[in-house]
Amino acid sequence: MQMEQPKMEINLIGSFWDFFTLNFDKRKLVIYGGAGSGKSVSTAQWLVKLFLEKEDKVFLVVRNTLPALKITCFMLISQLLSDVTQNTGLQFTINHSDLTIKHPSNKNVIFFKSIDDEEKIKSFEANYIWIEEATEITFEKYMQLNLRLRRNSDTFNQMFLTFNPISIHHWLYKKIVSQPAEDMAIHHSTWEDNPFLPREYINQLATLAGEDENYFSIYTRGDWGQVGNLIYSNYTIEENTRWKFEPKNTFWGLDFGYNAETGLIKVMEYDEQFYVQEKLYQTKLTNTDLIKKLDIILDNRKDIIYADCAEPSRIEEIRESGFYCFPAEKSVKDGIDYVKRHKLHIDIESVNLIEEIQNYSYRKDRDGNILEEPIKYHDHLCDALRYALYTNYIRNVSHRPSSGVVFY
Repeated sequence: MQMEQPKMEINLIGSFWDFFTLNFDKRKLVIYGGAGSGKSVSTAQWLVKLFLEKEDKVFLVVRNTLPALKITCFMLISQLLSDVTQNTGLQFTINHSDLTIKHPSNKNVIFFKSIDDEEKIKSFEANYIWIEEATEITFEKYMQLNLRLRRNSDTFNQMFLTFNPISIHHWLYKKIVSQPAEDMAIHHSTWEDNPFLPREYINQLATLAGEDENYFSIYTRGDWGQVGNLIYSNYTIEENTRWKFEPKNTFWGLDFGYNAETGLIKVMEYDEQFYVQEKLYQTKLTNTDLIKKLDIILDNRKDIIYADCAEPSRIEEIRESGFYCFPAEKSVKDGIDYVKRHKLHIDIESVNLIEEIQNYSYRKDRDGNILEEPIKYHDHLCDALRYALYTNYIRNVSHRPSSGVVFY
């Protein structure tokens, strides 16, 4: 006799619970909305519930790149199943190399795959497919995934698409949301749908009203917009295995945070171009925590770290711990102008930096005029990048920069 499978006690937001349960017979579930609305977590919870309760099912979870997939969907679902193990004792086989998760008794398996190369999923057959950050992929890749949703099943096969509604010109709006098919259901959400959202995050979303109407529309109201006025276009995204050189100089940029993310980037200079890697992006770090992480992350403690000059006491504490940490030159306009004049090579594994830089935009006033000020939202690594590049330049041209910072 087969043992009864454990049920998952999930804390799904009410609107998501109703959506998933009422649309069990739809082939495609489109789940979009503003930042912090709970759409990705709720989708992951629902898939874990299906994983526990169904039998002999194949789940496919995809994002455009593998590094992004690892630190989002794979980490999230692994943690949810870890909670199940703690509560029930049920042990799952989680393979961190192959990115697969197997159920010990019901024959269910979850595959995590990137879709940057369509060949990776050709000939694949699945019962459930989740496309996280669906705005990252092309319509052709979406169609290829739709063809993979064909495994024989005693239930309806389903695809889940989760994303922020960045542009009305995107195929997701033109071909999906604006003309939904009969086999599709659509869920829209905002931060107001998520009762578990921290107050400081809500406050951050609220400030977007004074920053940029388009950002406010997309990330706070969850409406369709268009990210425009992009600041940087002078970069390529590359595999770091292509970087075959001995850098002329190596230095770091650090943006402090606590409720917001602390961001740390590494910059290597070669042939008047900059090679950039995200090395830290984490909330709730005290300075003691940060110093411990710097001790692990930095290849050479003698490398210079250029840090947010608004936190002099934190800089001093890091310096007293033996690191060469100094205040950054914080002229935003001049710093951006300097960064824009140089070719940037960004490591493809720098997932959060890539997301930031692809959306880093100038503000507009109420009349639609473009201002020479960046929108202050989701920009911690872009700030760290500017601190590093521009301050390193100032340091090299003068040891007495206009800010009064003295370098030792």
